[in-house]
Amino acid sequence: MSEIAGELARVKAAFAQPTLTLLHQRQAPVVITIFRAAFGRNNRPIPTARLHTQVEEHLAEMRLAGESEVPTGNGKELCQRWMRGQWLVRSLDETDQEVYSLTSYAQQALELVKTLSRDRATLSEHRIATILGTVRRFNSEANPDRSARVTILNTEIARLQAERDRLVDGAEMVSATEDYMLEGFTELLSLISALPSDFARVDERFGQIRAEILAAFRAEDRPAGQVIDEYLARADALMTATQEGRAFEGAFALLRDDALVTQLREDLNALLEHPLSGWLLGDADRAELRGTVKLVRDGLDRVLAQRSRVTATLKEYIVSHDAARDRELEQTLRQVESELMTWMATTGPRATHDVPLLPARASVEHLRERFYDPADDVLPERIALASAEDAPSLSLSSLMAQGGPQLPSLRERLEAALASTNPAASLGALFDTLEPALRRPVEIFGLLHLAADRGWDTEDRTESYAALRSDGTRRTFDVPRLPLPDPDLGHDLEKSR
Repeated sequence: MSEIAGELARVKAAFAQPTLTLLHQRQAPVVITIFRAAFGRNNRPIPTARLHTQVEEHLAEMRLAGESEVPTGNGKELCQRWMRGQWLVRSLDETDQEVYSLTSYAQQALELVKTLSRDRATLSEHRIATILGTVRRFNSEANPDRSARVTILNTEIARLQAERDRLVDGAEMVSATEDYMLEGFTELLSLISALPSDFARVDERFGQIRAEILAAFRAEDRPAGQVIDEYLARADALMTATQEGRAFEGAFALLRDDALVTQLREDLNALLEHPLSGWLLGDADRAELRGTVKLVRDGLDRVLAQRSRVTATLKEYIVSHDAARDRELEQTLRQVESELMTWMATTGPRATHDVPLLPARASVEHLRERFYDPADDVLPERIALASAEDAPSLSLSSLMAQGGPQLPSLRERLEAALASTNPAASLGALFDTLEPALRRPVEIFGLLHLAADRGWDTEDRTESYAALRSDGTRRTFDVPRLPLPDPDLGHDLEKSR
């Protein structure tokens, strides 16, 4: 094959990918707009019924706006069509609810459209400096020559030391230009916008491995122990057996460092607080940069959840797999096949025989669940009645001492205190003046009940109630202070009425 023919084959393979098939259709702007409006930048899963409704509402608004290239069909039909195009995927979330999410192909298309919609320079000082710094750092970490690595590190240390000394000595700080900041923000947003599709690609790879494992288990032609050992070893090496898994493992090792994540958050906040960022970045771009840490954590959680599903699939199949039951089913099918061959040997090709799909159920009117037990008919032992002489003697005063508040007596004391020329200042002060029989702890509730009937309000501070129990012991309670109304104010109020 010639060089141009090979290049043509590679280009055709690229155009056959779902990413470019999505962008190449006439209705691509409408579909991309719906995906961006429904899923956002985080590719959050959406319940199936809700997405069907959202698609229909978005299409209706586009038709009212005068858009002619609108796909036909209801929300459910369009979502199924997009699933066949490998732009949507349907799965179960943690609550076993069906949800839609964008595939990595659809997210790549969204990322490309978003990149093209931004204003970006083709060449700038920032881009060249970024390339030089990346190449320098890459060489310092990958160069196999020990002396070359040491030379690179010494040069970088000397440069940083000279810059530090210059700033410490009070030299003029060189401010970043507007073009430099704009190019830097554009490249940073481009890198961040690629993260959701990268996480989705790893997630899809784990889903593919899960399907492969299930298919291999169902089609096993080797002893069960050998198959289980092989796939358990594969489950342990899932993160290192594929290119996507190795890439995710490296990213996860970096982002597992809390200090590194904290440094990332602080650097982003410093960039957003730069004086030039106020008018270089829009509200959407600022929100995207500010949510970078959350975006990364959500992507990691989604991939880890998919990896847990792979492990759960292995465990569930191993636990539920019953080799003896499979052998019994195989023997039964062979017996059916043998009987069928015997029957076909004695009948014609058009002969029929009615065979029930399931065996008939046994008709039983009543099935005894319990049998007679003589121990159920044994009478319980008689309760021994105590004589009147053994019963404790109770008096009226002891019964009253164990009872509730004495509301009539408390009402008399309260009305007498209100009619007095020198009444108590508060309900607690009135309680302290009562006789011992009316100073039980339960009488506090009686006084509060009477005060509530009159609509009196308590204050924010508390006062102490020294209660006296019937056995002679004392107990102090802190109760919200309730001042008694001034009798003069009450008298004037009655006259005014």
